[in-house]
Amino acid sequence: MNHLAERLDKATLSRTAIPRLTEEGPLDLAAAYRVQRGVIARREARGEKVIGVKMGFTSRAKMIQMGVDDVIWGLLTDAMLIESRLDAGTLIHPRVEPEIAFLLERPVRSPADVSAAVGAVAVGYEVLDSRYENFSFTLADVIADNASASGFGLGPWQRPRDVANVGLSLEIDGRVAAAGSSAAILGDPLRSVAAAARLAQAAGIELEAGSIVLAGAATAAVPLPPGAHVRVTGQGLGHAEVTT
Repeated sequence: MNHLAERLDKATLSRTAIPRLTEEGPLDLAAAYRVQRGVIARREARGEKVIGVKMGFTSRAKMIQMGVDDVIWGLLTDAMLIESRLDAGTLIHPRVEPEIAFLLERPVRSPADVSAAVGAVAVGYEVLDSRYENFSFTLADVIADNASASGFGLGPWQRPRDVANVGLSLEIDGRVAAAGSSAAILGDPLRSVAAAARLAQAAGIELEAGSIVLAGAATAAVPLPPGAHVRVTGQGLGHAEVTT
């Protein structure tokens, strides 16, 4: 699996799209997750620190599209956190989507720990960037590619609250590019955090206090152009912004 992880890592660093890994040979989901961990290990070797997880395929429509019946996840590092500006030219196929984020104030060892562990919520956005040609991949390919994770940004943290049906909008240069409800995220984004805890438990990973969980997309991802101003607003949660 090391050579596959190296190939994805080099694609990221060189901003060069590559053929799908599954075109080379079969790749089951367990092996795909090992490739993902190999990719993250290379980032850690360069000084990055894992600070959370991002969930994928959290809408029923996306599950049907991909022919799956469960969510997937990727890992977030501190280098992925975007403050206010992103150079879209450093990415291959940049796309952006609105998110609900959770901050854990206690360790989570199982799904039963989730409700008591959430210390804050925020509106945010995730920047996706598939390393594959034409943004085309199978389930195993996208898992290996860290679920297309590239970057993320957050609005101000708020005290925990019910976010089961929060209206979300994504504007690019003042025009609404996507809008939806957090209910599209497994019916309630908190269920996505429980799913993250379940996957972490199965992988032998503990979600530590201070971990961030991006619950998943409330809308389809939108192409992210250079020279643009992006604003994501969550009803009652404020907003998050980035300039490319």
